[in-house]
Amino acid sequence: MTRNKTTVEAFMDGFRRTDRAQILSCVTDDVQWELPGAFKARGRDEFNQHIVSEGFVSNPRIAVTRLTEEDDVVVAEGSVQTEQTDGTVLHLVFCDVFVMRDGKIRQLTSYLVPTN
Repeated sequence: MTRNKTTVEAFMDGFRRTDRAQILSCVTDDVQWELPGAFKARGRDEFNQHIVSEGFVSNPRIAVTRLTEEDDVVVAEGSVQTEQTDGTVLHLVFCDVFVMRDGKIRQLTSYLVPTN
């Protein structure tokens, strides 16, 4: 597995366990994260604020079904099952596009679609 894919796998594992230190170790200081229509975060501090968004609980179930890489771009596809603080469970599919720099995530665009 390439260095970039290994970083993305570690990132996903960090989200599964809501391990902020592990997640943040995978990103650059100037990281940008966009969830189109929801938010844009710039830098580690803003990124950290969105690891567990308001109204959600920790430790989502994430299954990566495809991990593709070309040059310094890694695309991850899969599904997420996550719980909200009111007990509602959301089922989503995702496509995350990671732009890498020196083995770390420089930019992330996350596309999420509910399936329930």
